[in-house]
Amino acid sequence: MRILLDESLPRRLRGDFTGHAVVAVAQCGWSGLENGELLQVAAGRFDAFLTAAQNIEYQQKLSALPLAIVVLSARNNTYGALRPLMPDVLECLARLEPCTLVKAGS
Repeated sequence: MRILLDESLPRRLRGDFTGHAVVAVAQCGWSGLENGELLQVAAGRFDAFLTAAQNIEYQQKLSALPLAIVVLSARNNTYGALRPLMPDVLECLARLEPCTLVKAGS
């Protein structure tokens, strides 16, 4: 699966996605893009977008996007806080459908 990692998440998480191609927003040169524009340019290039943006489901028309969104929810966005969510995230990715949003974490 081709995964785009939002700039709100630590790049270090890329190493926790065995069997997936994970690229950070900054690596694509898309830093600073608002979520709407970012999702438009990512559509068709990625299967899933991982973010910590808790309100994204209310800000974007997800049914119009050909990629899925996984929202990570932890006490903060540090690697130490997000790393325990990875088993749940990997399970979500295994059954993820395009145009959907799932939440992982608290």
